[in-house]
Amino acid sequence: MKKILVANRGEIAIRVMRTAKKMGIQTVAVFSEADRNAPHVRYADEAVYIGKAPSNQSYLLGDKIIEVAKNLNADGIHPGYGFLSENAHFAELCENNNIMFIGPKSKAIKIMGSKLAAKDAVKAYNIPMVPGIDEAITDVKKAKEIAKKIGFPILIKASAGGGGKGMRIVEKENELESQMNRAISEATSAFGDGSVFIEKYVTSPRHIEIQIMADSHGNVLHFFERECSIQRRHQKVVEEAPSTILTPELRKKMGEAAINVARSCDYLGAGTVEFLMDADLNFYFLEMNTRLQVEHPVTELISGVDLVELQIRVARGEALDIKQEDLKINGHALELRVYAEDPLNDFLPSVGTLKTYKLPKGKGVRVDNGFEKGMDVPIYYDPMLSKLITYGQTRNEAIQLMLKAIDNYHVEGVQTTLPFGKFVCEHDAFISGNFDTHFVKKYYSPEKLLEQHKEEAKIAAIIALKSYLEDQQLLRLPN
Repeated sequence: MKKILVANRGEIAIRVMRTAKKMGIQTVAVFSEADRNAPHVRYADEAVYIGKAPSNQSYLLGDKIIEVAKNLNADGIHPGYGFLSENAHFAELCENNNIMFIGPKSKAIKIMGSKLAAKDAVKAYNIPMVPGIDEAITDVKKAKEIAKKIGFPILIKASAGGGGKGMRIVEKENELESQMNRAISEATSAFGDGSVFIEKYVTSPRHIEIQIMADSHGNVLHFFERECSIQRRHQKVVEEAPSTILTPELRKKMGEAAINVARSCDYLGAGTVEFLMDADLNFYFLEMNTRLQVEHPVTELISGVDLVELQIRVARGEALDIKQEDLKINGHALELRVYAEDPLNDFLPSVGTLKTYKLPKGKGVRVDNGFEKGMDVPIYYDPMLSKLITYGQTRNEAIQLMLKAIDNYHVEGVQTTLPFGKFVCEHDAFISGNFDTHFVKKYYSPEKLLEQHKEEAKIAAIIALKSYLEDQQLLRLPN
């Protein structure tokens, strides 16, 4: 593989290109009108304009991207995450055009892209699943019967869903009909597929996922877990590895379950198997993400591997040269997704021009970044600016490094999730490890964040006054 086209933008495009360059592989960037002057365009060896700003007129144009790859003699296409990364038709297009899709085969994407098909595929492997129904349903009467059988609260989920869309928690029977109609409507609008299913809602859940990598020679490895329970709107904001609650025995058990999920669909490449864990440490298969995850850096830091390099090697047909017993957890890593969102206004996207944009540096600090000072944050794409990652020998060290890095990350022009990240890292529930996916609902409010700001400003003022008085005292001292 001599040349790779990266069918993405922002920080993930640069992240993939960095590894490709390290491996001596040339890179091709594609860009929309909004990204004409973006860093990923300059970072690549070659760059091609593919369309207007909206993603359906640029980054989602599979045929156009294939055409560019063929014209520039690219051997492979890396889709990053989002956009076409879990599009089975695009993976098939690559296969049909003799271009390596750096990801799983289209068949695995299809199976795992439907939550119902995924559940069906893993049945033979005795993987624990949340009690519920494993078929699509639209009949409210039947839904009520199922809900009564498994007991409230229940969760209505879109089969083709993701990112919290088409998902509704139902506490009581009289709410079922309206919530089900809303879930079907939302799923149809977001995915073009209104299929929903019902399962028992796990109270106090933790969101634990396992990173896997599979080659074409029958080898499947897991690279331990990531804790992803700090979420807003069912989407992750803070991730860490390893989890504070897994014992070595439980880690082994979940790792083996994840490997079996990969085997159930003849998986190839990097993937993530997501589990829900209840308060009694029972875990249940949730879904499989058939791509590289946003939060992959925390796994790289604790396991010492470059997951993108492994993806490329596997796509080239190489066998994994690591054995499961060779992999060990070393240290602790945290990641904060730095979104251009306003944590004081329900995390709504914040667009504008980056008047100041200065990244933190130092030992144990990694920033996977896609922006720079003077750039506009466009409204057309996911509002993530970067990923701020810290690594220490202990969890406490990683947290302290994160707090320092947040303080040294200067952004003006848009609101970001940096203050929220600080709120999380200073909260007793997070520090103790005793939290679940309801962290935001239980502990966070804009008022509490403002209170924290005021307290910090007060301390800063006291320190400044003390320093001023000491300076004045020194000035008054006789020679």
